[in-house]
Amino acid sequence: MAEVKSFASMANKDRIETPLNTVQIDGMVLLKVIKHCKECMPSLVTGQLLGLDIGSTLEVTSAFPFPSEDEGDADGAGYQLEMMRCLREVNVDNNTVGWYQSTYLGSYQTTELIETFLNYQENIKRCVCLVYDPYRSSQGVLALKALKLKDGFMSLYRSGSLSAAELRAQLAWQDIFQEIPVSVANSSLHATLMAQLEPELTANQADFDRLVLSTNPFLEKNMEFLSESLDDLQVEQQKLSYYQRSLARQQQQQAQWLQKRRAENFQRRAAGEEPLPEEDLANPIFKPLVEPGKLDSLLITNQINNYCKQINEFASQGMEKLFLMQGLHSEQ
Repeated sequence: MAEVKSFASMANKDRIETPLNTVQIDGMVLLKVIKHCKECMPSLVTGQLLGLDIGSTLEVTSAFPFPSEDEGDADGAGYQLEMMRCLREVNVDNNTVGWYQSTYLGSYQTTELIETFLNYQENIKRCVCLVYDPYRSSQGVLALKALKLKDGFMSLYRSGSLSAAELRAQLAWQDIFQEIPVSVANSSLHATLMAQLEPELTANQADFDRLVLSTNPFLEKNMEFLSESLDDLQVEQQKLSYYQRSLARQQQQQAQWLQKRRAENFQRRAAGEEPLPEEDLANPIFKPLVEPGKLDSLLITNQINNYCKQINEFASQGMEKLFLMQGLHSEQ
């Protein structure tokens, strides 16, 4: 019996310590996620991901949407449990492996996302968040990402060591989120059906979307969000500058007060009186100042980097399409 327990504990330990390398999502599940996110635009929606955690691969085999606030279902946890019970009764995987959510132009790196990750990982060691961007996908690209929190940031966040000095010493803005590669898997029956239904050598709507030359709306929105993020980052820097000035002014006031108190104590000793304490905690100048957090700055920097990547990627594709059209016109 001891050998069985030892083998089970070793297997469980190996499963937990195996790094997550791939998120494999079923094609039907991906279509459900895309349909839910597109139908509810411009509102942002979320849903539950169900599947299996096998080695270095997290398989997503089922999903269901969460009720929106307009539907009036206040008991979200009860709805999830009831849905999972119904799926279990029809022999569908009901193991929670994460959740999905829609976003608008990649604006997802927030404190709320971190809190949701921590709530999930209290019971699920390895969970992911699938982020789908319907607006970006309308340009002919599947804008789907699988994210997880990095272990170093998660342990630091749980310990409550989020002061600016500790974050600056231990973390950079790249050390918060980790993007996991996503692969789409279809069963043999689905692949055979798609091969029979798909006409030969014909272009679909996604192919035509890739040839759209208009780039102004997408680039304008990205530039607008990038400008807002830069303003937010400037506000965070102003908070830090104000704290540093206040701290320097407080230290100067403390030094002046201490010098005055020492001179007073010198006179009291000369008069044979008891000296006064050199610290007065009731004095406002000895009240510690609250240091502004650095987490918001790291998240904003992450978001700025995401916007810059999107602008660079879309501008490169736009230039390629323009050169292609120029070549076609010159040949005619």
